[in-house]
Amino acid sequence: MKPSTDWKEDIQADEEERFQKYAKQFGLLQKLKSRQFGPGRALHRKQILGLEASLEIFGDIPDYARHGLFALPGSHDVWIRLSNGSLNIQPDSTGDVRGFAIKVRGLDGPGALTETTDCQDFLLINLPAFSSPKSDQFVQMVQAAAQGNAPLFRYMIGAYGFIGGILRMKKMASSISRRFTGFATEKFYTAAPIACGPYAARVRLLPDSSRKRGNATPSDLGEEMKQQLSGGPLNMDLQLQFFTDEKHTPIEDASVDWKEKHAPYVTVGRLTIPTPANLDALQETIEKAIFDPWQALKEHRPLGDVMRARKHVYFASQKGRGAR
Repeated sequence: MKPSTDWKEDIQADEEERFQKYAKQFGLLQKLKSRQFGPGRALHRKQILGLEASLEIFGDIPDYARHGLFALPGSHDVWIRLSNGSLNIQPDSTGDVRGFAIKVRGLDGPGALTETTDCQDFLLINLPAFSSPKSDQFVQMVQAAAQGNAPLFRYMIGAYGFIGGILRMKKMASSISRRFTGFATEKFYTAAPIACGPYAARVRLLPDSSRKRGNATPSDLGEEMKQQLSGGPLNMDLQLQFFTDEKHTPIEDASVDWKEKHAPYVTVGRLTIPTPANLDALQETIEKAIFDPWQALKEHRPLGDVMRARKHVYFASQKGRGAR
């Protein structure tokens, strides 16, 4: 199927009010966890590793991909923040969503939120779709999970019925507890779409298939990544997956994985992480930095309910930890 520009967002009249409420709710959770663990983000609190890299944009890509960051071939400096997704600081061996945040630097163009921007952020996770279709379900699920397994179970049953709740709990548990071999050997996805000029697309990072995969989740993911890099630079393909139709590639339902048979991936660039000489000085810089899907070029503005809610929630999280 061919990429289509016939997509649209379904923006509700009460969104701004609801999203502000979600931001306050996450702010309260952030304060609670910061008293326990020290200042930090609302989600993806534990930084595994901060890295510098480069992103090469290829010249031989389809015309429909040539927008924004991908309009011209070239190389860009990149910051990377690898993280665990939890509200808590917990062992790396504990099942969790893993985050691979990218900040492409040194740009100059119209911004998604501001008149101009000098960066383009991509926030990726190791799952191809979110656990909830919309932001309201996600916020309620996170609030319940923060209180423990029993409140989470009660919420899922109340929201989706007994059978539906059980099935969703099993799916979520399976996704989080599955083996994670490391940041060098897993696929990462934005899971929700962004604009690509007049088109809409999701972003994926594809690892180098020649890299050795472990048999279990490493107990120290940062050290595992350093070991991978000690063997030489790490290359990962940056790919775009384009909207084709609302049935197979919905904009507003973030829980739907866009299947490749309906929307194939197109490789548009390559992320290269060199063997680092000294990472210590970089860690605080990356931890203090802002990684936000709305720190973006206008031609790559985030799309869909979950992304629109993140605009408010991420800003509140940044204020909550004094980030600039």
